[in-house]
Amino acid sequence: MTTTNPRQAEQRAVDQELLQTIPELAPFDEHNESLLSHTHPPDWVNPTPSGRYNLVVIGAGTAGLVSAAGAAGLGAKVALVERRLMGGDCLNTGCVPSKALIRCAKAAADARRTSQYGVKVSGDVTVDFPAIMERMRKLRAKISPHDSAARFRDLGVDVFIGDAAFNGAHRVKVGETALEFSRAVIATGGHAVAPPIPGLEEAGYLTNETVFSLTELPSRLAVIGAGPIGCEMAQTFARFDSEVTLIEATRHILPREDPEAADIVDRALREDGVHIVCGGKAAQVRSEGDEKVVELECDGKKHEIRVDAILISAGRKPNIDGLNLEAAGVQADPKKGITVNDYLQTTNAHIYAAGDVASKYQFTHAADAMARIVLQNALFFGRARASKLIMPWCTYTDPEIAHVGMYEEDAKARGIETAQITIQLADNDRAILDGETDGFLRILHKKGSDTILGATLVSRHAGETISEITAAMSAGAGLSTLAKTIHPYPTQAEVIKRAADGFNRTKLTPFVKK
Repeated sequence: MTTTNPRQAEQRAVDQELLQTIPELAPFDEHNESLLSHTHPPDWVNPTPSGRYNLVVIGAGTAGLVSAAGAAGLGAKVALVERRLMGGDCLNTGCVPSKALIRCAKAAADARRTSQYGVKVSGDVTVDFPAIMERMRKLRAKISPHDSAARFRDLGVDVFIGDAAFNGAHRVKVGETALEFSRAVIATGGHAVAPPIPGLEEAGYLTNETVFSLTELPSRLAVIGAGPIGCEMAQTFARFDSEVTLIEATRHILPREDPEAADIVDRALREDGVHIVCGGKAAQVRSEGDEKVVELECDGKKHEIRVDAILISAGRKPNIDGLNLEAAGVQADPKKGITVNDYLQTTNAHIYAAGDVASKYQFTHAADAMARIVLQNALFFGRARASKLIMPWCTYTDPEIAHVGMYEEDAKARGIETAQITIQLADNDRAILDGETDGFLRILHKKGSDTILGATLVSRHAGETISEITAAMSAGAGLSTLAKTIHPYPTQAEVIKRAADGFNRTKLTPFVKK
């Protein structure tokens, strides 16, 4: 018989209290207990401030962690404040857990399609959902030491666990402890919000903060919002054998992407069994026993779907409540977040903001890049500009959609004449051999010039491949440089060289051709 000493009992009580406010820690198994010990140690003792800090960072997501580590590495005196879990959305409720599930879903899909490669699998391919979720929790806990309170303490950062609130232009309080600063960074991120659908709150729903706490697979799942997160999770749960309905108010999924690219993903989701309702609005939700009934309005007609769970992926809101921004002279919009200039300064010139709380780019890598701008401008009187960032992004469906730079309408709005080059993956030898021909590369360039303005790539490895174009754009290199770049054969990345070669052929005059 095992006994629990008073200290262990007290610890467990603290842990259970945290579970009430941090739902992503459920189920509280050994993996989530490990996660908690790194990202919000229940026995953590906040340090005693000694003098003014060069930099106080509020929020320990990607932007906050990069700001704090970078500043400390440069010799600055730094304080970092986090009220929930260090690592922010990326580690706890975003990139890390979602990509762990996507990898498992891809394995299941590949196993079901082995016959096209001449490989026979005897018996049905089944999914062990509890094992998949435990794998995710295990890997998330394994990664968590990189973002841990102890690691940042060892880097020389004063780590404070608690709620931060400004009480002056150069002061922030954590509980009763006042931190004086010369510069500060607000990097508090954002959180999912649910649309105002009557009955939704009463029926209950999942968001990215709670979906990764599931231990049983919903037999029927409604996903409201067909943006990147909605499409990724709809395909993933369908591959896990859940009956998924994806609901989007506009006429296309992924409405911000190239329509042709979105159509390819639309087909892929349907092939995986996702039922897609575009131009549909969830008008009302009600509960009937264990079922949730979603009333839809589509083209003036109403119909119902019955599901076991609802996942909301239809919007986010900046985390600014409770910061007492007025006391610091920092302006903010409840929907758009903190107001910053191109140098990421707020309306208080000594306070900066970075990441989801202050940017339209809601990506981990965008938060990282913005934090580096803050370091240059806050500590070295630099003039780095956020508008100069060449920003790629990727939706991790299968196939993936990756994009960097402008779309055609962006260029038109700036009065730039453009031309496009499109290469189909069906013409790429490696894609043919891989059986992954449903996709394309489209490069937008300045008319009459090899200057790359933007690119969209649809392929199974788009997120990995797009960086070559991003690097070229960042270095000011054009299509002519990409045409000179030797690519190993056969690779799907050769599609980039082929597009660049296509541009070179447009430069041939009739005389040169002759």
